[in-house]
Amino acid sequence: MSSPIRMSGMVSGLDTESIVTALTSDYQNKVDKYKKAQTKLSWKQDAWKEVNTEVNDFYNSLDKYRYSSAWSLQKATVSDATKATVSTNGKAFNGTQTLEITQLATSASLTSGKLSYTDSDKKAHTVTSSTKISDIAGGTTGDLTIKVGDKDTTFTVDSDTTVNDLVNALKTAGLNASFDETQQRFYISSKSSGKDQSFSLSGSDDILKALKLDSSTRANATAGQDAIIKLDGVEYNNSTNNFSINGLNIQAQATTSSAITVTSQTDTQGIYDKVKEFISSYNDLINDLTDRYNAASSGSYEPLTDDEKSQMSDKEVEKWEKKIKTGLLRRDDTLDSIMNTLTNGMMASYYDDSVATMDINGKQTLNAGVTSAKKYSLATFGIMTKGILQSATNRQYEYHIDGDEDDDSVSSNADKLMTAITEDPDKVIDLVKNVANNLSRNLKKQMTATSLRSVFTVYNDKEMASEYSSYTELINTWTTRLNDMQDSYYKKFSKMESTLSKLQQSTSSISGLTS
Repeated sequence: MSSPIRMSGMVSGLDTESIVTALTSDYQNKVDKYKKAQTKLSWKQDAWKEVNTEVNDFYNSLDKYRYSSAWSLQKATVSDATKATVSTNGKAFNGTQTLEITQLATSASLTSGKLSYTDSDKKAHTVTSSTKISDIAGGTTGDLTIKVGDKDTTFTVDSDTTVNDLVNALKTAGLNASFDETQQRFYISSKSSGKDQSFSLSGSDDILKALKLDSSTRANATAGQDAIIKLDGVEYNNSTNNFSINGLNIQAQATTSSAITVTSQTDTQGIYDKVKEFISSYNDLINDLTDRYNAASSGSYEPLTDDEKSQMSDKEVEKWEKKIKTGLLRRDDTLDSIMNTLTNGMMASYYDDSVATMDINGKQTLNAGVTSAKKYSLATFGIMTKGILQSATNRQYEYHIDGDEDDDSVSSNADKLMTAITEDPDKVIDLVKNVANNLSRNLKKQMTATSLRSVFTVYNDKEMASEYSSYTELINTWTTRLNDMQDSYYKKFSKMESTLSKLQQSTSSISGLTS
């Protein structure tokens, strides 16, 4: 139903709009109340989405620390880097080995002699890609055999066959081939190195000789060969200069006149940096959550209505809203639960993997025959928090690594972590693996789907979405009631104005009769 025309007090002189606004203020307050609540809820949803992204990113990053394969950190060095480069996949044994490079792998290649030919009139011609081979060979036709490895390909030269046809046939047979019109030569090579990639051309001697491809006329021909090396006296052959031997990746670059050495060792700095990376990613997350949890209260601040915003500057509105948004997750129980999962996981202690086995629930049991063993925690290796009294504001859960040169607060302390890695890296690795595994396990539990939240979500997103919809219904309901009540009052005032207008007209008529 359409709303009535809302007339102002033209006859009565009353401020009808202000009166109606005052009479319906309770309804307007209800609409504003639910709009503000919905806006605040929307901001809270945004805050939780940010937290959820941070927690998920951290959860996913734990895969870099949970598995033994992620900690297979070794470095390999070679005594003469001009002869070879060496790396390791983490599975080579630590120690020094001798390396001799006897021969490098090469591709087979053939460069023809410089072509030239004369026609029947003794006129000299330059050879191009479109030149017919029969013209170069004095009218000779016949078959050529292109042999690449064990595969033979027959190429027939007839009266219309061109130089370009031969180049394409060589390519089809699996070779690199070209004809340089400037140099007047064929350039042919195998696509891969190794003796099995050698090739040959045979068939019509006259054609091969005319094309300067036979043994007497070609400029150069090199057979393909394998690379040959000796590692600790054991000989290895390969069609390329790259060798993968017992965890070592060796790239031969030049032959050696005497043995050089290859040394593999645990990459202690790499392990240290990986532990530091893990601690840093944890600190980034826990510090942000702590800031949100301990944020200052927004007090009586509520989202502004459009009318309220119109009376303030943009900067004032921004400052007002920031005050509310900053404290949306203050003392939130769900946030507190996430923080407890993180802090408890970091404080836990574990046996190393050599003496105990961890079940799927994260519980360790000593192996058969082991009656007692030492447990290790991050603190064992000098990785600790400073506690509330010594920490900066909201940094009481942040971990520091003693001796870390990038952390001024502990850089002068003894570097227990590097010492432990140098002495027994497996103990450090086992601990960080177990910490990461249990953090992953417990965070996953908190992100399991329920009737209130979606999968991989740490907050009750379904419940909040339902609450948002409820506010929408309440806003619509009270907006309808407000409009209906306003329409009712405007109808009454309109009727009053109409009555007053008629009375005024009657009075004017009587006055006219008596004047």
